[in-house]
Amino acid sequence: MGKHGLNGKSVLVTGAAAGIGRAAALAFAREGARVAVADVDVAGGEETVALVEQHGGRAFFIRCDIAQAAQVESMVAHVVERHGRLDCAFNNAGIEIEHLPLAESDEATFDRIMSVNVKGVWLCMKHEIRQMLKQGGGAIVNTASVAGLVGAPLQPIYAASKHAVVGLTRTAAAEYGKAGIRINAVCPGIIRTPMLERALEREPRREKSIVKVHPIGRLGEAEEIANAALWLCSDNASFVTGHQLAVDGGLTAI
Repeated sequence: MGKHGLNGKSVLVTGAAAGIGRAAALAFAREGARVAVADVDVAGGEETVALVEQHGGRAFFIRCDIAQAAQVESMVAHVVERHGRLDCAFNNAGIEIEHLPLAESDEATFDRIMSVNVKGVWLCMKHEIRQMLKQGGGAIVNTASVAGLVGAPLQPIYAASKHAVVGLTRTAAAEYGKAGIRINAVCPGIIRTPMLERALEREPRREKSIVKVHPIGRLGEAEEIANAALWLCSDNASFVTGHQLAVDGGLTAI
């Protein structure tokens, strides 16, 4: 424990009820961090807390819809009330991709994806940065996607939302670097999570074609993204800010 220098640090993970967020909460806790587990899914979030505690870690749950400004402000205030400060935030919450070409997409889908994936991340950053300015620094990692780096046919709205996350990340990093706040994004390839499993249930034949687009020859695991977020939040990445780290098995290399 402690190789990343996170022992005792106050960490917030959104979208932590399952998948990458749960893996990240467990990874931060293993390093000795005190973890705030945030999600709209109460049962899943409380299960993540229980898993952290089973492994000897420290965590508590906050229910938060990140698309709601008052809830986000309250979430950050709750972390500070419990832990006294907010050292690291992993803004991981996001919603699923659509599977339609742009001209067939509908306005309701656009509004829903943008409200969580863009507005939600912006709201989290806004309140996290305000707290980090008060305390003299911190580290933020946003979950973007390979769809935030390259085009994503049949996922135009999702791709636009993740490109927006990259834009927010780079701009905020430039704005707040001198204040001691590092802000980066992790860009996962296709990761085996409950979200992916739901998609594969509908179209099980897609898995082979999905694997083929990764030169490494397999899908990613949630723990691999969690480890990248852990590093970006740690002092081991002290000179890294405004970066989009592709953790994608080589998908964007070809």
